[in-house]
Amino acid sequence: MAETLFRLPPLWFRVVALLMTLWGAAGVFAFYGHATTGPAQLAALPDYERGFFLALPDWFVWIYAIATWGGLLGGIALMLRRRIASLFLALSLLAVAVQFGWVFAATDLIAVKGAAAVVPFPLVIFAIALGQLAVARHADARGWLR
Repeated sequence: MAETLFRLPPLWFRVVALLMTLWGAAGVFAFYGHATTGPAQLAALPDYERGFFLALPDWFVWIYAIATWGGLLGGIALMLRRRIASLFLALSLLAVAVQFGWVFAATDLIAVKGAAAVVPFPLVIFAIALGQLAVARHADARGWLR
């Protein structure tokens, strides 16, 4: 009994896991908006954004799905205290890196919009994904996950 109580995660961990799950849900919501963009929404976009969207490679939506769903499933797994959280969050981090790496390296987005307009939020997303994986690994090392 004492060993079980010792391995219970502290309150901060449970709060962080909940926040990670909410962040993941927001990401899935954004992904859903991207994946269900139809002709009417495309027509309403400015020319550059419409062309950018239409030029995305077919695999991009799958990477976006892995990034967002991996984050959500990782957050849920942490709330349930499951070790698989690290796998979900590692896949999410890798997908985030591929997604934004491709956007910045293979498109003219920065040249058109400017680095200050497009780089900060993806960096925040990457930092959060990195932090999520660190939390999961910390929890696993502490014996909080099963």
